[in-house]
Amino acid sequence: MITTALRTIYLRRLGRMSYTDAWAEQHRLVAERSAGNAPDTLLLVEHPPTITLGNRAKPEHILASAAELERRGVSVVRSDRGGDVTYHTPGQVVGYPLLKLSQHGGDIGRYLRNLETMIIRTIAAYGLESAHEPGLTGVWVRQGAAKICAIGVKLSASGVTSHGFALNVSPDLTGFRLIVPCGITDRAVTSLAAELSTPPALPEVEAEVLRQFSEIFGVTIAEE
Repeated sequence: MITTALRTIYLRRLGRMSYTDAWAEQHRLVAERSAGNAPDTLLLVEHPPTITLGNRAKPEHILASAAELERRGVSVVRSDRGGDVTYHTPGQVVGYPLLKLSQHGGDIGRYLRNLETMIIRTIAAYGLESAHEPGLTGVWVRQGAAKICAIGVKLSASGVTSHGFALNVSPDLTGFRLIVPCGITDRAVTSLAAELSTPPALPEVEAEVLRQFSEIFGVTIAEE
Protein backbone atom coordinates (compact mmCIF):
# COMPACT_ATOMS: atom_id res chain seq x y z
CA MET A 1 0.00 0.00 0.00
CA ILE A 2 1.31 3.45 -0.92
CA THR A 3 0.94 6.12 1.76
CA THR A 4 1.23 9.85 1.22
CA ALA A 5 3.15 11.87 3.76
CA LEU A 6 1.07 14.60 5.36
CA ARG A 7 2.14 18.18 5.01
CA THR A 8 3.58 19.74 8.14
CA ILE A 9 2.35 22.96 9.68
CA TYR A 10 4.44 24.59 12.37
CA LEU A 11 2.72 25.78 15.52
CA ARG A 12 3.82 28.89 17.37
CA ARG A 13 2.22 29.91 20.67
CA LEU A 14 2.48 33.67 21.09
CA GLY A 15 0.90 33.79 24.55
CA ARG A 16 -0.89 37.03 25.37
CA MET A 17 0.14 39.61 22.80
CA SER A 18 -1.31 42.85 21.52
CA TYR A 19 -3.30 42.63 18.31
CA THR A 20 -0.92 44.98 16.50
CA ASP A 21 2.17 42.97 17.47
CA ALA A 22 0.53 39.71 16.39
CA TRP A 23 -0.57 41.35 13.15
CA ALA A 24 2.99 42.51 12.48
CA GLU A 25 4.20 38.96 13.04
CA GLN A 26 1.63 37.71 10.55
CA HIS A 27 2.85 40.24 7.96
CA ARG A 28 6.42 39.08 8.45
CA LEU A 29 5.59 35.40 8.13
CA VAL A 30 3.28 35.90 5.13
CA ALA A 31 6.12 37.71 3.32
CA GLU A 32 8.54 34.91 4.17
CA ARG A 33 6.05 32.21 3.15
CA SER A 34 5.37 34.04 -0.12
CA ALA A 35 9.11 34.09 -0.86
CA GLY A 36 9.43 30.41 -0.05
CA ASN A 37 11.56 31.13 3.00
CA ALA A 38 9.14 29.92 5.68
CA PRO A 39 6.78 26.97 6.12
CA ASP A 40 3.04 27.01 6.67
CA THR A 41 2.49 28.22 10.23
CA LEU A 42 -0.37 28.33 12.72
CA LEU A 43 -0.19 31.04 15.37
CA LEU A 44 -2.16 30.67 18.61
CA VAL A 45 -2.58 33.79 20.71
CA GLU A 46 -4.71 35.62 23.24
CA HIS A 47 -5.28 39.36 22.91
CA PRO A 48 -5.97 41.99 25.55
CA PRO A 49 -9.34 43.76 25.08
CA THR A 50 -9.32 44.97 21.47
CA ILE A 51 -11.95 46.00 18.95
CA THR A 52 -10.93 45.30 15.35
CA LEU A 53 -12.58 46.62 12.23
CA GLY A 54 -12.38 44.53 9.08
CA ASN A 55 -12.48 45.82 5.53
CA ARG A 56 -16.29 46.02 5.54
CA ALA A 57 -16.67 47.53 9.01
CA LYS A 58 -18.77 50.61 9.68
CA PRO A 59 -17.49 52.99 12.38
CA GLU A 60 -21.00 53.28 13.83
CA HIS A 61 -20.80 49.61 14.76
CA ILE A 62 -18.60 50.70 17.67
CA LEU A 63 -21.24 51.67 20.22
CA ALA A 64 -19.03 52.99 23.01
CA SER A 65 -17.46 56.43 23.10
CA ALA A 66 -13.71 56.91 22.88
CA ALA A 67 -13.73 57.95 26.54
CA GLU A 68 -15.54 54.75 27.55
CA LEU A 69 -13.12 52.60 25.57
CA GLU A 70 -10.16 54.35 27.17
CA ARG A 71 -11.67 53.90 30.64
CA ARG A 72 -12.08 50.17 29.98
CA GLY A 73 -8.62 49.80 28.44
CA VAL A 74 -9.95 48.70 25.05
CA SER A 75 -7.81 49.32 21.97
CA VAL A 76 -9.30 49.91 18.51
CA VAL A 77 -7.48 48.65 15.41
CA ARG A 78 -8.53 48.93 11.76
CA SER A 79 -7.42 45.60 10.28
CA ASP A 80 -7.04 44.30 6.73
CA ARG A 81 -9.01 41.12 7.39
CA GLY A 82 -12.39 40.45 5.88
CA GLY A 83 -15.61 41.18 7.71
CA ASP A 84 -17.02 43.85 9.97
CA VAL A 85 -16.28 44.67 13.61
CA THR A 86 -15.35 42.14 16.29
CA TYR A 87 -13.94 42.00 19.78
CA HIS A 88 -10.95 40.18 21.20
CA THR A 89 -10.30 39.57 24.88
CA PRO A 90 -8.63 36.95 27.09
CA GLY A 91 -10.57 33.70 27.23
CA GLN A 92 -10.64 33.17 23.47
CA VAL A 93 -8.71 30.65 21.41
CA VAL A 94 -7.45 32.86 18.60
CA GLY A 95 -5.78 31.11 15.66
CA TYR A 96 -4.06 32.61 12.65
CA PRO A 97 -3.24 30.00 9.96
CA LEU A 98 -0.62 31.28 7.51
CA LEU A 99 -0.98 28.78 4.68
CA LYS A 100 -0.11 28.60 1.00
CA LEU A 101 -3.70 28.06 -0.05
CA SER A 102 -2.83 26.33 -3.32
CA GLN A 103 -1.48 23.46 -1.22
CA HIS A 104 -4.72 23.20 0.76
CA GLY A 105 -7.41 23.08 -1.91
CA GLY A 106 -6.84 26.53 -3.39
CA ASP A 107 -10.39 27.80 -2.82
CA ILE A 108 -11.04 30.55 -0.27
CA GLY A 109 -14.69 29.62 0.17
CA ARG A 110 -13.77 26.01 0.89
CA TYR A 111 -11.07 27.23 3.27
CA LEU A 112 -13.59 29.26 5.27
CA ARG A 113 -15.99 26.30 5.46
CA ASN A 114 -13.11 24.10 6.64
CA LEU A 115 -12.33 26.54 9.44
CA GLU A 116 -15.99 26.50 10.44
CA THR A 117 -16.11 22.70 10.35
CA MET A 118 -13.00 22.52 12.52
CA ILE A 119 -14.69 24.68 15.16
CA ILE A 120 -17.99 22.78 14.90
CA ARG A 121 -16.16 19.50 15.57
CA THR A 122 -14.19 21.07 18.41
CA ILE A 123 -17.39 22.24 20.09
CA ALA A 124 -19.05 18.85 19.51
CA ALA A 125 -16.29 17.23 21.58
CA TYR A 126 -17.89 18.95 24.59
CA GLY A 127 -21.44 17.91 23.73
CA LEU A 128 -22.54 21.24 22.28
CA GLU A 129 -24.24 21.36 18.90
CA SER A 130 -23.22 24.16 16.53
CA ALA A 131 -23.50 24.81 12.81
CA HIS A 132 -22.72 26.89 9.77
CA GLU A 133 -25.29 29.61 9.18
CA PRO A 134 -26.31 30.16 5.51
CA GLY A 135 -25.10 33.49 4.19
CA LEU A 136 -22.97 34.23 7.26
CA THR A 137 -19.41 33.42 8.30
CA GLY A 138 -18.56 31.94 11.67
CA VAL A 139 -20.00 29.24 13.92
CA TRP A 140 -23.38 29.47 15.60
CA VAL A 141 -25.26 27.72 18.40
CA ARG A 142 -28.91 27.57 19.45
CA GLN A 143 -30.17 27.23 15.86
CA GLY A 144 -28.27 30.30 14.75
CA ALA A 145 -29.36 32.54 17.62
CA ALA A 146 -25.85 33.13 18.96
CA LYS A 147 -22.34 33.25 17.50
CA ILE A 148 -19.64 31.39 19.38
CA CYS A 149 -16.76 31.78 16.93
CA ALA A 150 -15.91 34.70 14.65
CA ILE A 151 -13.92 34.09 11.46
CA GLY A 152 -12.27 36.66 9.22
CA VAL A 153 -9.39 36.05 6.83
CA LYS A 154 -7.22 37.66 4.18
CA LEU A 155 -5.58 36.12 1.13
CA SER A 156 -2.38 37.80 -0.04
CA ALA A 157 -1.54 38.45 -3.69
CA SER A 158 0.77 35.43 -3.52
CA GLY A 159 -2.00 33.21 -2.17
CA VAL A 160 -1.04 33.01 1.52
CA THR A 161 -3.79 33.18 4.13
CA SER A 162 -3.69 35.31 7.27
CA HIS A 163 -5.98 36.26 10.15
CA GLY A 164 -8.35 33.46 11.14
CA PHE A 165 -10.71 32.53 13.97
CA ALA A 166 -11.58 33.53 17.53
CA LEU A 167 -13.45 30.87 19.53
CA ASN A 168 -15.11 32.13 22.70
CA VAL A 169 -14.20 29.75 25.51
CA SER A 170 -14.52 31.82 28.69
CA PRO A 171 -14.25 35.53 27.79
CA ASP A 172 -16.02 38.37 29.56
CA LEU A 173 -18.94 38.65 27.14
CA THR A 174 -19.90 42.13 28.36
CA GLY A 175 -17.20 43.51 26.07
CA PHE A 176 -19.30 42.55 23.07
CA ARG A 177 -21.85 45.15 24.19
CA LEU A 178 -19.38 47.79 23.05
CA ILE A 179 -19.97 46.85 19.40
CA VAL A 180 -22.48 45.49 16.92
CA PRO A 181 -20.71 42.13 16.53
CA CYS A 182 -19.95 41.47 12.86
CA GLY A 183 -22.54 44.15 12.03
CA ILE A 184 -25.39 41.82 12.99
CA THR A 185 -28.00 43.43 15.22
CA ASP A 186 -30.44 40.60 15.89
CA ARG A 187 -28.22 37.78 17.20
CA ALA A 188 -26.29 37.26 20.41
CA VAL A 189 -22.68 36.34 21.17
CA THR A 190 -21.96 33.42 23.48
CA SER A 191 -19.17 31.17 24.74
CA LEU A 192 -18.51 27.62 25.85
CA ALA A 193 -18.59 28.83 29.46
CA ALA A 194 -22.04 30.37 28.93
CA GLU A 195 -23.46 27.32 27.17
CA LEU A 196 -22.04 24.45 29.23
CA SER A 197 -22.58 23.62 32.88
CA THR A 198 -18.96 22.47 33.15
CA PRO A 199 -16.91 24.35 30.58
CA PRO A 200 -13.47 23.08 29.55
CA ALA A 201 -10.28 24.97 30.34
CA LEU A 202 -8.69 27.04 27.61
CA PRO A 203 -5.61 24.78 27.15
CA GLU A 204 -7.90 21.77 26.72
CA VAL A 205 -9.88 23.55 24.00
CA GLU A 206 -6.65 24.62 22.29
CA ALA A 207 -5.58 20.97 22.17
CA GLU A 208 -8.92 19.94 20.66
CA VAL A 209 -8.69 22.72 18.07
CA LEU A 210 -5.27 21.42 17.05
CA ARG A 211 -6.57 17.86 16.74
CA GLN A 212 -9.43 18.98 14.54
CA PHE A 213 -7.24 21.30 12.48
CA SER A 214 -4.87 18.43 11.75
CA GLU A 215 -7.73 16.19 10.66
CA ILE A 216 -9.69 18.72 8.60
CA PHE A 217 -6.64 20.03 6.72
CA GLY A 218 -4.84 16.68 6.51
CA VAL A 219 -1.65 17.93 8.11
CA THR A 220 0.71 17.11 10.93
CA ILE A 221 1.35 19.88 13.44
CA ALA A 222 4.88 20.37 14.73
CA GLU A 223 5.35 22.76 17.64
CA GLU A 224 8.37 25.02 17.41
